[in-house]
Amino acid sequence: MRLDKKIAIVTGGTSGIGRGIVDCFVKEGATVYFSGRRAALGAEVERATGATFIEADVAIEADAARTIATATQKSGRIDVLVNNAGNALAAGRLETLDLDAFDKIMAVHVRGALAHIKHVSALMRAQQLGSIVNICSVAGHRSGYSSSVNYAIAKAALLHLTRCAAMELGEDNVRVNSISPGGIATGVFGKAIGVDSATADASAEKIKGFLAKMQAIPRAGVPDDIAKAALFLASDETTFINGADIVVDGGLIGGRRFSDVALGGTALRAVFD
Repeated sequence: MRLDKKIAIVTGGTSGIGRGIVDCFVKEGATVYFSGRRAALGAEVERATGATFIEADVAIEADAARTIATATQKSGRIDVLVNNAGNALAAGRLETLDLDAFDKIMAVHVRGALAHIKHVSALMRAQQLGSIVNICSVAGHRSGYSSSVNYAIAKAALLHLTRCAAMELGEDNVRVNSISPGGIATGVFGKAIGVDSATADASAEKIKGFLAKMQAIPRAGVPDDIAKAALFLASDETTFINGADIVVDGGLIGGRRFSDVALGGTALRAVFD
């Protein structure tokens, strides 16, 4: 019960990583409020977990304010905010980028996170206590880890938002950190190639074989891997961690797998043979 008696908000909690975080936090004793746009799915998760669903679009500031206000009015405080909500858009070369689509992805990943931080800040400052966790991505650290430049730019901006907010709110004992997942088996890959949300969410198992070959750890990442990192940052075990990013990627951005390097060496020797 590492979050016993804590009040937590998770944005984008209806599926994927967000759903995993909701499940984990509830099991660890937190009272959880989670937001999302899909009302029917939200109601389903609410029934399954006992968490409270708030229908909201994170890209709309009024919805962010209402999410924070709802949790505050019902529970009197907010101890943890996880900015997880995200969206995926089709890949494209620079010359074919749809800048309206760029605005939409920035509105969800960056503006949405900033809006929730804005509206929770005064409360957490007054409490002199709080943990904010932003879900970023390895694509925000290095190029080449997303087929969408829009997504990569948004996650890089969210990483820097984490650092900026940490330096300000840390003075009031409110810590702000982030998690950068690698290849996590969720519906985001299907959504990125235009598959409808329901079908994409059901495809998570199919993508595991592909993801298992990307990094040194020979399996796909799963939502629970990220949920456990979020639990760590939300808990009282991390009251002196601020402005940090935890990369949870099985070693993906650490470098090439040894087996791939060895194959390259075999090919190189073949050139001389």
